[in-house]
Amino acid sequence: MSNLENTQAQMRKGVLEFCILSIISKGEIYPSDIISKMKEAKLIVVEGTLYPLLTRLKNAGLLGYRWIESNAGPPRKYYALTELGQSYLQELNTTWNELVAAVNQTANINTQSHE
Repeated sequence: MSNLENTQAQMRKGVLEFCILSIISKGEIYPSDIISKMKEAKLIVVEGTLYPLLTRLKNAGLLGYRWIESNAGPPRKYYALTELGQSYLQELNTTWNELVAAVNQTANINTQSHE
């Protein structure tokens, strides 16, 4: 893996939790639907990555879940944000916006200094 690919992978990994919490914040959701939404956003995530992350977020008190009966087989576990998860996501959103502004500002400074 090249340095660029490694850096890109690290950047994606860093925003994964934020994106997953954002998706779950829209309402109760089944894990395979989270994977679909991540793929739509070109943030590929596989079950082997998602399930441990969901467990970690649940253990941290950010997510809750409930079992919902399914017509197509066994009951399904649907995840939702807890109150703590909602405030955690708000903080991440603030941090993200500050980070984007800082990156954009430094990128603009670098661009302008070459003119």
